[in-house]
Amino acid sequence: MRFRTDLRNVRTFSKLTAALSSLEKIAWVRLDDDTVRFTVIPDTGSQVWASLSVPLIFDNYHIQSAEPNNTINLELPLQPLLRALKSAIGSSYANLRLTKKDGLPMLSMTIHTMTRDSGGEARGRKAPGFGANSGEAEEDHFTSQSFAPEPLELTMKREREKIITQDIPVRVLHPDTVETIMQPKVREPDVHIQLPPLLQLKAISDRFTKLALTTSTNSRYSTPKLVLQANMHGSLRLSLHTDTLSITSTWTGLENPELDESQLPVPIEEHPSTIFKRAGPDRWATVRVDGRDWSRVLSVGRLEGRVIACFCDEHALILYVYVPHLDGGDQGREERGVGGEREDVVTVIKGHDLDGVMVTDGATRTTG
Repeated sequence: MRFRTDLRNVRTFSKLTAALSSLEKIAWVRLDDDTVRFTVIPDTGSQVWASLSVPLIFDNYHIQSAEPNNTINLELPLQPLLRALKSAIGSSYANLRLTKKDGLPMLSMTIHTMTRDSGGEARGRKAPGFGANSGEAEEDHFTSQSFAPEPLELTMKREREKIITQDIPVRVLHPDTVETIMQPKVREPDVHIQLPPLLQLKAISDRFTKLALTTSTNSRYSTPKLVLQANMHGSLRLSLHTDTLSITSTWTGLENPELDESQLPVPIEEHPSTIFKRAGPDRWATVRVDGRDWSRVLSVGRLEGRVIACFCDEHALILYVYVPHLDGGDQGREERGVGGEREDVVTVIKGHDLDGVMVTDGATRTTG
């Protein structure tokens, strides 16, 4: 069993790890020839299912095992991984490999950085016999020409490489241990809409949750429920209703992206979103979310991609966060459009029966 890779898009990898670690401390990581999968299943709250294409976060990727597709399953603590990734931000080179230390499996991250050293300075030193204050120096043979004393400075700086190694303890999981873990499935969405920036939505959601906690008489024993609604005419509503207050924030002029008909299980005319659109702007799809858990889910806004929400009325909410490959410079930025070849999609699922998060690569069923 072997695994070794260079790191790329370290900032994106770090942001994804930070988002996952806000939901749970441990992740199941599944590596194979083509994909990197993260799964987080806490006792309560949102589940996370992440499937990313290898080039998003890895380069010079090598993996080998006796399982099909060279699959390796690991149990990985997220906080040590996050600390290591933060150390790698701004480094000249970093790699990750599966190894053993004292008989225990480890993910070893080696980070190479360049530091600049000063070669030293010698300031204000005067040669004997130079200058009026030289004291009892030897005879000055240059009386006809006076030379002003000057300090000697050695300011040359040298760059040297600094190597840091951080070991992350892991458990290697047998395939039988994880084969029964299944991703949640949801029905076709009734409404799909592009959300405002997630960090903006998170700030307002947190404000609503705080208001509910400060005004509720039993806030110690319950978590506020926020109501999210959207229609097929570019509107989104976030509401809070308690015994003492009712407050709503509304966004208008948002985009309802078109669906890719080739990926639909039914004709576009029969799709639930088409039916909702024909019903007019007063037809809303509604989901209710736990305020605190919703705030943690919105931490995927760190990934800085545009977000499309798919509402299954009174059942589930799916968020598609488009994550571009930015290491290609300007070319990577040009390929940020939905369905671009260098783009992965983070998919978040929350629902009454399917309280979870799923992250996948590839395009969603929207075309833009």
